Amino acid sequence: MTPPRPLAQTLSTPFDIAAEYLLDSDTAERMAEEFGAAAQLAARSIAAASGPTTGPRPAALRARLDAVDLRAPLGSTAAALDEATELYLRDAVYFHHPRYAAHLNCPIVLPAIAAEALVTTVNTSMDTWDQSAGATLIEQRLIDWAASLAGLGPDADGVFTSGGTASNLQAMLLARNTATARLVGSLPERLTGLRIYASADSHFSISTSASLLGLGAEAVVSVPVDGLHRMDAHALALALEADRAAGFRAMAIVATAGTTDFGAIDPLHNIGALAAQYNAWFHVDAAYGGGLLASPRHRDMLAGIEAADSVTVDFHKSFFQPIGSSAILVRDRAALALVSHHAEYLNPAAEAGRAPNQVDKSLATTRRFDALKLWVTLRTLGADALGSMFDTVMDLATAAGEIVTAHPELELAAEIQLSTVVFRYVPQVPETGGEPLSNKIRSALYDSGEAMVAATTINQVRYLKLTLLNPQTTINDVTAILEAIVTHGRRLSGERTPMEVSV
Repeated sequence: MTPPRPLAQTLSTPFDIAAEYLLDSDTAERMAEEFGAAAQLAARSIAAASGPTTGPRPAALRARLDAVDLRAPLGSTAAALDEATELYLRDAVYFHHPRYAAHLNCPIVLPAIAAEALVTTVNTSMDTWDQSAGATLIEQRLIDWAASLAGLGPDADGVFTSGGTASNLQAMLLARNTATARLVGSLPERLTGLRIYASADSHFSISTSASLLGLGAEAVVSVPVDGLHRMDAHALALALEADRAAGFRAMAIVATAGTTDFGAIDPLHNIGALAAQYNAWFHVDAAYGGGLLASPRHRDMLAGIEAADSVTVDFHKSFFQPIGSSAILVRDRAALALVSHHAEYLNPAAEAGRAPNQVDKSLATTRRFDALKLWVTLRTLGADALGSMFDTVMDLATAAGEIVTAHPELELAAEIQLSTVVFRYVPQVPETGGEPLSNKIRSALYDSGEAMVAATTINQVRYLKLTLLNPQTTINDVTAILEAIVTHGRRLSGERTPMEVSV
C-alpha cells in the first residue's frame, strides 16, 4: 500500500488534508490499494476463524475500546486498520461459519461483496434521479422482478429499505393513511378505534410501528396460533367480528410468512379473504420466508401472497445478501402517494413525474444503493441458484429435527417448517428455578466458541433454537452442535451418563 504523508507532520491546512484523503481522480489508485488491504485483513480473519465466535464478554472488549484516545489519530489507514483488526475482527461474530446457528443472519455471496465496493466508492444517494441516474432504474427493475415473483400484478411497485422493521413500518403507515383517508376529523380523532391484527408470533416491529404511528401498541390485536404456530384464521374471524360489533375498525391484518422462531407461514388465502371482507389492508411480512419466492421446490408455500396489499422481503436473510437489503412491495403503486412529500430544494411538486425520484415513495431521504448487490448477484448466479440454497437449508433443518426427535434427552417444540429448529435439553432431574438450563447451555457454547445458537421462550419454558441459513453447514456440523448441547446439559445439570447423538 502506498503510504500517505504523516498527517501531523505535513498536512497543515484543510486543503492539504482534503487533497490527501478525499477520493478523487488523484487518490483513486490509492483507494483501490486501501480497499485491497482491508479486504485482505477480512479474508485472513475469516480464513483463520476456528469457530463462529471467540466468546468475548462486553467488559473485556469495552476496556480495550476505552483505552483508545480518539483525540490522537494514528496518521495512516494501515495503522487504523491494524487497530480495527484487534478491536473488531479478532472477536467478531462470523456468520459464515458452519456452526453459527443463532439468529437470522446468512453467509453472503461473493458477487454481492464485490458490488458493495462499487456502492461505497461512488456513494450514490437514491433519493432523486439527479443523484442516482441508472441506479434508480436498477432498483426499480428489481422491485418489478420481486413483485412479479410475488404475483402482485402489473400495477405493483415498491422501494428498497434498510430492513424488515423499516419495511413493516412503511406498510403500516400506508395502511393507516388508507384507513384514515375514509374518515373525518383530526388525525388523532380518526385513529381512535383502528385495529391491527397479527398473530401472537408476529414480529415485534408491528407493535413498534403502531406506537410510532400514534395508535399505540394496544391497537395491535394478538391473534392466537395453532399447533404449528400459524395464525388461527377462525380466531381471527371471531376477533374481527367481535371488534366490529364493539365499534372498532380493522385497519390492517398482518400475516407472517416465516415467523422468527418457527418459520411458520400463516394461512395466506384465508387471511386475505378476511382482509377483503373487512376492507382492511392486507400485509404479508415475508422478511424471512421471502426466499421461498425464488425456491424451485417450495414456492407454493407462499400461495395467497398475491392478494397482499403490501409485502416485506429481506434479501439479507434468505437471498444471501449483505446487510441491509430489504424491500416493501405494494400491489397498487398509487398507494405510495400516501407517503409522498415534496420539497422545493429536492423534488418540487411542480416537477412531479418528470423524473423517477425514489424519494417520492420512500420514508428515507438519503439512502444507499443497496439494490446493486442483489442485481450483481442475480446477473452472476440467477434466482434459481439462490432459491436452491434456501431449499438446502430447509432440508438440513428437517434432518436436524429428526435427530432431535430421536434423541431421548432432547425435545422438539414444534414441527419444522422453514430452517429453524426449536428444542430443549431435558435433564433427568427437573429444573428447580433460577437461571433456565437452556440459557446456561447457550452461554457455555458461546464461551467455548465451538458454536452459537439462539434461545426463545414458549409457554414460559426456555428453549434453544438452531437458525440454519448456511447451505455449507452439514448434518455433521448439526450433530456436533447437538452433541455439545447434550454434553453441556449433562454437566450443568449434574448428570454424568455418556450418550452419543446418533444421526
